[in-house]
Amino acid sequence: MSKILIVGRNGQVGWELLRSCQVLGEVIGAGHAVLELSEPESMREPLREMRPDVIVNAAAYTAVDRAEREEALATKVNGEAVKVLAEEAARTGALLVHYSTDYVFDGEGDTPSVESRAPAPINAYGRSKLAGERALEESAATWICLRTSWVYAARGRNFLLTMLRLASEREHLRVVSDQVGAPTSARMVADATSKIISQIQARRRTDAGFTPRVYHLTARGATSWHGFASVILERARELGVAGDIKVRDIEPIGSADYPTPAARPRNSRLDCSAIERDFGLILPDWQASLELVLGELRWARGE
Repeated sequence: MSKILIVGRNGQVGWELLRSCQVLGEVIGAGHAVLELSEPESMREPLREMRPDVIVNAAAYTAVDRAEREEALATKVNGEAVKVLAEEAARTGALLVHYSTDYVFDGEGDTPSVESRAPAPINAYGRSKLAGERALEESAATWICLRTSWVYAARGRNFLLTMLRLASEREHLRVVSDQVGAPTSARMVADATSKIISQIQARRRTDAGFTPRVYHLTARGATSWHGFASVILERARELGVAGDIKVRDIEPIGSADYPTPAARPRNSRLDCSAIERDFGLILPDWQASLELVLGELRWARGE
């Protein structure tokens, strides 16, 4: 039976991985108390004691705007810590699964980015995540890197929960409409990851093996943040998810009307045809995934 270590067990994706990976073997979740990514060298001893067969790194520095003034810390967590994980995975032959982001691209163009497109991050967070990708590429580990985008869940801090909260407090919202991407639920990411791990481990037991590479993993389809917010509140109102929704209208605005310390890619769409082809996945449409998460919130309310 495989031993699967989930790094970042308390995060959005990590929490879902604790559930989805149960079918693969013994699942161990590690938070900051066990593995502190801001102190990469401190992770070596506990990793050697646990000796997992699979390491899934769902932990990251994700404060995009704060990273503009804390780039060294972001790079330590998103880059240097990944290097240590890769080195320790290589020592024992463990599979390392790591998550990256659409923010490694500049967001130019009108088509979804393929994996081979040259990265060109436009903010500190994107540079720190690219450092993690480079650490994997330079390692001797068996790894897979899954780039995703616009991740949300029924828990944690994310766009979905922020919109539901604001909608219960305000009658008018202003949401950016010129950034486009695929809202992707943490549940979908975790379920796909579990299937991918199962297939990679099976291949590693045969002569076929597995060649490390980067894949894109998002829900199908695309929308703007404004479009995402509109559907969230429409369906939440219909399902009675958020209680008293006060908002009457959502005004579409441009990125220039909502300045942030960190620049955001305008085009965050990722081409996921490679991962669907190589692992036989059928990725759900973003609206279908949203329905599941809203259903989870409704269940949590006891309705």
